[in-house]
Amino acid sequence: MTAKKHLSVANIAAAKAKPTRAEAEQAVRTLIRWAGDDPTREGLVDTPKRVASAYEEFFAGYDADPMEILQRTFEETDGYDEIVVLKDIRLESHCEHHMVPIIGVAHVAYLPHRRVVGISKLARVIDAYAKRLQIQEKMTAQVANAINDVLEPKGVAVVIEAAHQCMTTRGVSKPGVTMVTSRMLGAFRDDPTTRREFLAMIGH
Repeated sequence: MTAKKHLSVANIAAAKAKPTRAEAEQAVRTLIRWAGDDPTREGLVDTPKRVASAYEEFFAGYDADPMEILQRTFEETDGYDEIVVLKDIRLESHCEHHMVPIIGVAHVAYLPHRRVVGISKLARVIDAYAKRLQIQEKMTAQVANAINDVLEPKGVAVVIEAAHQCMTTRGVSKPGVTMVTSRMLGAFRDDPTTRREFLAMIGH
């Protein structure tokens, strides 16, 4: 490898490296200045640290593996083969276009095939995908696909209802608007009766 190519590879690796905490805090100071305020004044001097800590919470999903979360399952179900539904799971995400909150609820259902998973795991999968920069359509598909791939059930259904602050607090500024997305797989896609039962259970 030539010296020039080696340098190019090193530059690419450096570009992909996660910034340090100090770099993240400095970026916040830059944004404060860009907004028109003074990051050294008393009320803002600790804001970069607080923002960096908040981002660790907001985007914790990047450190979570949804597939691993779903790995522990249970086969002792006494033949239970009806729909399992977990509804009204609160979710908090951030729009990848404007980095402002997406707040809503998710409803998740699956039709077991030999095994079930602990309900807390379904909520954790929602968090794993929600706590990232997202668009709601992709998040809905990711949750459904992960459950389908790991549990291999007879069907999976996911419905997400959320308000997007990129629309309610800026741009067209239309508060009170809720976006609804759904992903139906297996029996929930192919069998209208199963789909209607799920929608009735979540109040749709």
